[in-house]
Amino acid sequence: MNVILSIKPKYVDKIFKGEKTFEYRKSIFKRNDIEKVIIYSSSPVMKVVGEFKIKDIYCANPDEIWENTKLESGIDETFFRKYFDGKDKAFAIKINNLKQYKDEYDLFKSFGIKPPQSFAYVDNGITKLCN
Repeated sequence: MNVILSIKPKYVDKIFKGEKTFEYRKSIFKRNDIEKVIIYSSSPVMKVVGEFKIKDIYCANPDEIWENTKLESGIDETFFRKYFDGKDKAFAIKINNLKQYKDEYDLFKSFGIKPPQSFAYVDNGITKLCN
Protein backbone atom coordinates (compact mmCIF):
# COMPACT_ATOMS: atom_id res chain seq x y z
CA MET A 1 0.00 0.00 0.00
CA ASN A 2 1.12 3.55 -0.75
CA VAL A 3 -0.09 7.00 0.21
CA ILE A 4 -0.32 10.15 -1.83
CA LEU A 5 0.72 13.20 0.17
CA SER A 6 -0.26 16.69 -0.93
CA ILE A 7 2.73 18.97 -0.44
CA LYS A 8 3.02 22.63 -1.37
CA PRO A 9 5.30 23.20 -4.40
CA LYS A 10 7.83 25.33 -2.50
CA TYR A 11 8.38 22.44 -0.07
CA VAL A 12 8.50 19.89 -2.88
CA ASP A 13 11.34 21.93 -4.39
CA LYS A 14 13.18 21.89 -1.05
CA ILE A 15 12.69 18.14 -0.78
CA PHE A 16 14.19 17.55 -4.23
CA LYS A 17 17.10 19.89 -3.44
CA GLY A 18 17.83 17.92 -0.25
CA GLU A 19 17.11 20.92 2.00
CA LYS A 20 14.03 19.30 3.55
CA THR A 21 14.34 15.68 4.64
CA PHE A 22 11.36 15.69 7.00
CA GLU A 23 7.72 16.12 6.07
CA TYR A 24 5.62 17.38 8.98
CA ARG A 25 2.03 16.38 9.65
CA LYS A 26 -0.59 17.11 12.29
CA SER A 27 -2.04 13.66 11.77
CA ILE A 28 -0.64 10.55 10.19
CA PHE A 29 -1.99 7.56 8.33
CA LYS A 30 -3.27 4.70 10.47
CA ARG A 31 -1.95 1.88 8.32
CA ASN A 32 1.52 0.51 9.01
CA ASP A 33 1.98 -1.26 5.67
CA ILE A 34 2.89 1.86 3.65
CA GLU A 35 5.64 1.08 1.15
CA LYS A 36 5.98 4.45 -0.58
CA VAL A 37 4.81 8.01 -0.37
CA ILE A 38 3.74 9.47 -3.70
CA ILE A 39 4.42 13.23 -3.83
CA TYR A 40 1.55 15.32 -5.15
CA SER A 41 2.68 18.90 -5.66
CA SER A 42 -0.41 20.93 -4.85
CA SER A 43 -1.71 24.12 -6.50
CA PRO A 44 -0.59 25.66 -8.78
CA VAL A 45 1.46 22.64 -10.02
CA MET A 46 -1.21 19.99 -9.28
CA LYS A 47 0.87 17.02 -10.49
CA VAL A 48 2.36 13.80 -9.16
CA VAL A 49 6.10 14.54 -9.27
CA GLY A 50 7.95 11.85 -7.34
CA GLU A 51 8.05 9.40 -4.50
CA PHE A 52 10.02 8.38 -1.44
CA LYS A 53 10.20 5.62 1.10
CA ILE A 54 9.62 6.28 4.77
CA LYS A 55 12.76 5.80 6.83
CA ASP A 56 10.91 6.50 10.07
CA ILE A 57 7.98 8.41 11.52
CA TYR A 58 8.63 10.40 14.66
CA CYS A 59 5.80 11.30 16.98
CA ALA A 60 6.23 13.60 19.97
CA ASN A 61 5.21 17.00 21.20
CA PRO A 62 6.06 19.82 18.76
CA ASP A 63 8.96 21.13 20.90
CA GLU A 64 10.69 17.76 20.86
CA ILE A 65 10.06 17.21 17.16
CA TRP A 66 11.50 20.63 16.32
CA GLU A 67 14.62 20.10 18.44
CA ASN A 68 15.30 16.73 16.82
CA THR A 69 14.58 17.68 13.20
CA LYS A 70 15.19 21.42 12.77
CA LEU A 71 18.52 21.06 10.97
CA GLU A 72 16.85 19.11 8.17
CA SER A 73 13.42 20.75 8.35
CA GLY A 74 13.61 23.02 5.29
CA ILE A 75 11.33 25.46 7.12
CA ASP A 76 11.82 28.14 9.73
CA GLU A 77 10.80 27.79 13.35
CA THR A 78 8.10 30.48 13.10
CA PHE A 79 6.28 28.54 10.38
CA PHE A 80 6.71 25.28 12.30
CA ARG A 81 5.27 26.81 15.51
CA LYS A 82 2.33 28.33 13.66
CA TYR A 83 1.57 25.04 11.87
CA PHE A 84 1.49 23.07 15.14
CA ASP A 85 -0.09 25.82 17.28
CA GLY A 86 -2.42 24.27 19.85
CA LYS A 87 -1.38 20.70 19.02
CA ASP A 88 -0.08 18.25 21.63
CA LYS A 89 1.37 15.91 19.05
CA ALA A 90 3.47 16.40 15.93
CA PHE A 91 4.61 13.90 13.31
CA ALA A 92 7.80 14.06 11.26
CA ILE A 93 8.21 11.66 8.35
CA LYS A 94 11.87 10.99 7.55
CA ILE A 95 12.32 10.92 3.77
CA ASN A 96 14.41 8.10 2.31
CA ASN A 97 15.18 6.87 -1.23
CA LEU A 98 13.76 9.97 -2.87
CA LYS A 99 12.95 9.71 -6.56
CA GLN A 100 11.87 12.55 -8.84
CA TYR A 101 9.86 11.36 -11.83
CA LYS A 102 11.05 12.26 -15.34
CA ASP A 103 7.45 13.15 -16.20
CA GLU A 104 4.79 14.76 -14.05
CA TYR A 105 1.31 13.23 -13.92
CA ASP A 106 -2.15 14.69 -13.55
CA LEU A 107 -3.64 12.68 -10.71
CA PHE A 108 -7.18 12.60 -12.01
CA LYS A 109 -6.49 12.30 -15.75
CA SER A 110 -3.74 9.71 -15.35
CA PHE A 111 -5.11 7.65 -12.46
CA GLY A 112 -8.74 8.70 -11.88
CA ILE A 113 -7.85 9.87 -8.36
CA LYS A 114 -9.10 13.11 -6.88
CA PRO A 115 -6.23 15.08 -5.29
CA PRO A 116 -6.24 14.59 -1.51
CA GLN A 117 -6.42 17.50 0.89
CA SER A 118 -3.79 15.87 3.11
CA PHE A 119 -3.22 12.25 2.06
CA ALA A 120 -4.97 9.30 0.46
CA TYR A 121 -4.26 5.57 0.33
CA VAL A 122 -3.54 4.08 -3.09
CA ASP A 123 -2.46 0.65 -4.20
CA ASN A 124 1.03 -0.11 -5.46
CA GLY A 125 0.02 0.09 -9.13
CA ILE A 126 0.33 3.88 -9.31
CA THR A 127 4.12 3.82 -8.86
CA LYS A 128 4.53 1.20 -11.57
CA LEU A 129 2.80 3.56 -14.01
CA CYS A 130 5.08 6.47 -13.06
CA ASN A 131 8.39 4.66 -13.50
